[in-house]
Amino acid sequence: MSESSPPVVEARDWGWRHSTRKAWAVRGLDLRIEPGERVLLLGASGAGKSTLLAGLAGLLDPEESGGDEEGSLLLDGVVARRARVDAVRAGQALTGLLLQDPQAQTVLARCGDDVAFGLENHAVPTSEIWPRVAKALDGVGFPYPVEHPTGRLSGGERQRLALAGVLALGPGLLLLDEPTAMLDPAGADLVRRSIATVLEMTGAGCVLVEHRVEPWLPFIDRVVVLEPGGGVFADGAPGQVFAEQASALVAAGVWVPGVRSRWRTRGTANLPGAGSGGSPLLTAEPRPAAAAASVAEPLLTAEGLAARRPGQTEPPVRDVDLTVRAGRALAVTGPNGAGKSTLALTLAGLTPPAAGSLTASGILANGAGPHPHRWRAGQLVSRIGTVFQDPQHQFVASTVAGELAVGPERAAGRRGWFGRTANPDAGGTSSARRVRGTPIEIDELLRRLRLDHLARANPYTLSGGEQRRLSVATVLATAPGVLVLDEPTFGQDARTWTELTALLLELLGEGRAVVAATHDLELVEALAGDGDTGEVLEL
Repeated sequence: MSESSPPVVEARDWGWRHSTRKAWAVRGLDLRIEPGERVLLLGASGAGKSTLLAGLAGLLDPEESGGDEEGSLLLDGVVARRARVDAVRAGQALTGLLLQDPQAQTVLARCGDDVAFGLENHAVPTSEIWPRVAKALDGVGFPYPVEHPTGRLSGGERQRLALAGVLALGPGLLLLDEPTAMLDPAGADLVRRSIATVLEMTGAGCVLVEHRVEPWLPFIDRVVVLEPGGGVFADGAPGQVFAEQASALVAAGVWVPGVRSRWRTRGTANLPGAGSGGSPLLTAEPRPAAAAASVAEPLLTAEGLAARRPGQTEPPVRDVDLTVRAGRALAVTGPNGAGKSTLALTLAGLTPPAAGSLTASGILANGAGPHPHRWRAGQLVSRIGTVFQDPQHQFVASTVAGELAVGPERAAGRRGWFGRTANPDAGGTSSARRVRGTPIEIDELLRRLRLDHLARANPYTLSGGEQRRLSVATVLATAPGVLVLDEPTFGQDARTWTELTALLLELLGEGRAVVAATHDLELVEALAGDGDTGEVLEL
């Protein structure tokens, strides 16, 4: 199998609408990418970036998926899906796609076999497969041997494995959908350097989707910004686009280099622009409320806590002592594989402690007993809300609005129409929750997280960033005393990041507690950076 030559990419008035959706994900797109160009693809969350990558990979076919297509999307003048098939028949990989969700790209039970899978499908000689597997794994800094089970990988480790599988193919066009979003800073830097080396050595082209763009600027030639709803908003050299369009880009939710969030006080987020005087271009102001009487009271206490997932023999997290307090945040940080997600599951009451103890205070337990892992589902959901690292793991309804109804109905102990007050005798809640003293109905929650236009959409058809916001919204809808969030800001543009963070700060102001396992250092700073609003636990 020889490495493929980089293709010419052409979109001619191209559009795609997913089945069951009224709105087009992409429409009216005219774009040309020359062979070997390295393009950073930007746009607000939901602008169609992932859809375009899937189209370029040849994965969108109206006859197979039931979607609708307009115009044409071509690689070297051939329709992308036909170009993919032709390349595979010739024993080549014209494109290599890294999905936004790395778990969706995991196929086999052993890590080495998973990387080798694509090579075997392209009929690479057996003598070449394993040297290429080893080289690809080494290039992304994968820390385990080839026989390591894929089921025991963290999200960040799985992301590295998926990238190794793409790089091993030697494609002419790399299509990378947020390749470092789940990686710790050191791992992200290593992956960026690995990708840059591959591009330099092979001359391959690259279309890269990332929200946090600054570390990628040395490796790219061009920036293309998609307009939500159709077309290209901006296109040109990085310096030119960011200099000339800074205000408009920030207002549209695009992370602009040199523009970051400044958190002056708890509950106020300002994202200043590059304009004169540093005037805010994007501001989220949490609503004022009286201080909660229960602030700083212990809600969860861990002593000598060890945590492991089902099937693990040795707990990756040991001897943890911590207290989760009302009105304060706990940010859990550390390298990939350190056990952040595993600890989060135990703190959320979803797995029992492997050793030591986790005890809920009387104010949180409210008669349910001191051990969260023994609580019934209805008791747990109204006391501790959980956002999983993979948002699809918690979706159970067929619509976005229906998904938001599930938590309140479970907390009420019975099923019911969304929007009706649940049985107060069962300890339930209405569809409204109290945010800084003001009721927020579900439609308001949808509006603030920019999901209101998707209320009737199937959760599985949303973009990765939209799915993440929905998963957070499902927890907010039940108003639990403690929120345990695993990478809550994954896939967010600047605007949705700011609004989501503001909502979390509002909950702290109410006297609720937030536990966030995250690599997002800005989120850590916002929630716990000043020491007065929270603390940081590094594993």
